[in-house]
Amino acid sequence: MYSYYGPLCTELYDLTKPVGYSIGGDIEYYLERLKGTKGKVLEAGVGSGRFLIPLLEKGYKVEGIDYSPEMLDLCRKRCEERGFMPNLYEGNLSNFSIDSKFEAIVMPTGSLCLIENSKDAMDALKCMYNHLIPGGRLIVDLLLPTDWRTGETSSSYYEISKEEGIALERKAVEMNWIDQYTLTVLKYEKWRNGKLIDSELQRFPLRWYGIEEFQHILTSLGFSDITCSAEYIYNKKPSKEHSLITFEAVRK
Repeated sequence: MYSYYGPLCTELYDLTKPVGYSIGGDIEYYLERLKGTKGKVLEAGVGSGRFLIPLLEKGYKVEGIDYSPEMLDLCRKRCEERGFMPNLYEGNLSNFSIDSKFEAIVMPTGSLCLIENSKDAMDALKCMYNHLIPGGRLIVDLLLPTDWRTGETSSSYYEISKEEGIALERKAVEMNWIDQYTLTVLKYEKWRNGKLIDSELQRFPLRWYGIEEFQHILTSLGFSDITCSAEYIYNKKPSKEHSLITFEAVRK
């Protein structure tokens, strides 16, 4: 019934979040935090290359992994257009294995929260730990549902050309307090000259974590020197108004 980052989702993502588009200042913040990194960097959940390519352009040795073949195809295309050929891997973050170790693994803009199952998320963090060199850093964003309204519906239309466009409807379906996730259903419709030519339905869960809970998870996996920062200001103490928190942690 549902697609997982299918062609319409990928096309709209590329249209609204092109290469170099900084979401809330994430690219600038991560570039600042990665200063001095000489070894390899892995972006977990690389998507279409929005974030990866600016790092390549700054001279970082960046590789990427993603579960969606559509997103990876688009990422390769965007990289090749700019003369880059980074290693890009298709795989599940909860059980991936790459024959490389990384000085840093980054996961910006809440991508970790897309892993709905808590065991899968723990396994993903464990995989990332195992792929870091000793002293390597994990930098990851978490999203908190501070503005959630169950039942709220919104719609948008994005013009591709004079003949084509994509309509997107979002419906906030459920807040699951026990399993700690929100569920949104996204409906994509592509129109050409007034006729519907394609549609796609996406189930979009977002899992959230308490700050102390996530610190405990990282510590239990062996990470040390854990910090959390709000609003992409390093070491800014989070408050109940903040919806995005960035964690950093070091492999011992």
